[in-house]
Amino acid sequence: MSLGDDTGQTRTRMPEQGGDPYGGARRGGRSSSRSLVTVVGVVVLLIAAIAFANRGGDDSAAEEGGSDNSPKSAATSPSGKKPVSSKASGIPSGFAHDRQGAESAAANYAVVLISADILKPARRTEIVQQVFVADKQASLENRFDQAYTKDFLSDLGLDENGNATADSPYISRTMPVGTKVTSYSDTAAAVEVWCTGVFGTAGEKTTNPVTSDWFTMSFQLRWADDDWKIDGFSQKDGPSPVPGDEKASTAEEMAKAVQEYGGFTYAR
Repeated sequence: MSLGDDTGQTRTRMPEQGGDPYGGARRGGRSSSRSLVTVVGVVVLLIAAIAFANRGGDDSAAEEGGSDNSPKSAATSPSGKKPVSSKASGIPSGFAHDRQGAESAAANYAVVLISADILKPARRTEIVQQVFVADKQASLENRFDQAYTKDFLSDLGLDENGNATADSPYISRTMPVGTKVTSYSDTAAAVEVWCTGVFGTAGEKTTNPVTSDWFTMSFQLRWADDDWKIDGFSQKDGPSPVPGDEKASTAEEMAKAVQEYGGFTYAR
């Protein structure tokens, strides 16, 4: 999957002809692997929703790096502070009203927004109401609904409720690698989250096998209702490392790993 295409398209790696997409083939360097993929117009996860959500938006503040009084960029490092313990609708909440709290909120919101749950209509409503500022919720939920249509879900092997079949579970899990605050005040913050993740369908016959991706999400946060909430967001590809040469796991191994290994609550 590739995040950050304003056209609402994405790239999906297709298996080689006559081979099992989970058959254990070893991945070579970037140039050789790119020659084996096919660019297709299938929107995965947030791409279409981001295209809808960002129409007419103004990301100039984030792009320019904030005001002259913005803190300088610094590598994400442990602070000794514990992650938040409270949750609303299963989503971390109650972030600290400071710079590190904004970073923690952005990291956790990246995980939520690029999850399989966002594809489920009932769960999507809970997510939008929890993570976005109140005056953006109605319009964004409508845009998400327009993006995640029945036909779109069907292309991913999901039913109209966003559920996969038992033998072909859909996987979407995001792991933040680091955060960067580009501007901060007591009422608003701009935070970038560098992420990697695994996305796709863990089925033996799938044309959309689970693969990894690297991308950066940019959040404009607002302090509202005693918590950091999303006021706007965008995304782009990378930074991406040179692909390794690990042996690809089978579909069964991928599905089992996602089921057995739980996720994290992220804190600065």
